[in-house]
Amino acid sequence: MAEDEKTDGGPQSDPREQRILLAALNSFRQYRSAAHYNITHLRRQSFYSLSAEHLDILCEQQIDFPGFLREVDSAVDHNADIAEAIYHHGVRMFNIDRLATPNIGSTTPNDVDKAQSTIKQLYRDWSSEGAPERNASCDPILAALTTYLPAPSSERHKYHVLVPGAGLGRLLFEIVKAGYTATGNEISYHQMMASSYMLNATTTPGQHILHPWVHSFSNHRRREDQLQQVLIPDVLPAIVLYATPSDVHWSQRMSMASGDFCVVYKQPEYQDKFDAVTTCFFIDTAPNVIHYIETVKHCLRTGGLWINHGPLQWHFESCPTPAEAARKHDDANSTTTNVGSLEIQPTATKDGIGEAGSFELTDAEIQQLLVRLGFEVLETKVAPSGDTGYIHNPQSMLQTAYRPSFWVAKKL
Repeated sequence: MAEDEKTDGGPQSDPREQRILLAALNSFRQYRSAAHYNITHLRRQSFYSLSAEHLDILCEQQIDFPGFLREVDSAVDHNADIAEAIYHHGVRMFNIDRLATPNIGSTTPNDVDKAQSTIKQLYRDWSSEGAPERNASCDPILAALTTYLPAPSSERHKYHVLVPGAGLGRLLFEIVKAGYTATGNEISYHQMMASSYMLNATTTPGQHILHPWVHSFSNHRRREDQLQQVLIPDVLPAIVLYATPSDVHWSQRMSMASGDFCVVYKQPEYQDKFDAVTTCFFIDTAPNVIHYIETVKHCLRTGGLWINHGPLQWHFESCPTPAEAARKHDDANSTTTNVGSLEIQPTATKDGIGEAGSFELTDAEIQQLLVRLGFEVLETKVAPSGDTGYIHNPQSMLQTAYRPSFWVAKKL
């Protein structure tokens, strides 16, 4: 799935975008050294500060803490191989050698944390072991699409679906696999580059070894649980999509757009464009969810569907000043990237998620807003799949589960 050369605009023409993009790229490049330092080097320093008596106990064969740290280092190296593959893919994807000032992408600890969390999220989206968790979210959405947009698989391409908050691209992939034409939207360069790598550049199922739980030493029953390895991707996207029955080739039915959802999709060219919008663990990322509702309404055709699955863990609730935190969101960007080609559309970043003001609502109040703002709620229920985690370690001593809301609304 080769990507064409980039047109003018986007990161190449905006110094701020260059900094954000290069910082994200550098965070993947630095994953190996940063992870070794933070995960094992600092622990070794603390460990060898213990008394000789305690060191002897912990070095005994039954525990062998130093030996375990060597195993952790090996697991980190496997993850780093993935991070560096994403880095090299991103360099090609954005033609980094053509940037006018390639040395301005200073990487912060926050950037490195995002690279680490992106690597971990590959467990949910692209491993066989993560299938129960992701299917709990994807299956109800796919079932609703086939119920409310009925058509033979070969003819579903006529329906255009938007996937805001597309993340690492699995829901987008599943919708295209079902035969629909779909566009994913993602604000994070970290996520966009990782999803592009998985969708465009992997060459075989099980290509990479991933250790999703190696970053944390807490709540493990056994050391082997922390060192669990999975293989990614569980499928080769190109092969699966080639086999999808459709009158339109999958490469013409799948694209990914980067940018602030509320900025990009309120543009005139997207008015009444989509037959459905699917949101999964997304709407609680809004400081002002009214902006999300208005944007969905703008880009849906009359009679179009909004299918939502997810909790309401409002992302800005814990921030002293949510709007200010949003303005400083260092992944806000303005690039539209089509899988197979790169189409750049600069947009302002002071609007959308960066606008002033924030609030948190209940699920019932969200649905009241939908009616108030021009939607009919066709169905609503606790997610049919029941409780589910999100990038959840089933072997952990700490078990956290969501009971998501699922609803379908129609634009009047």
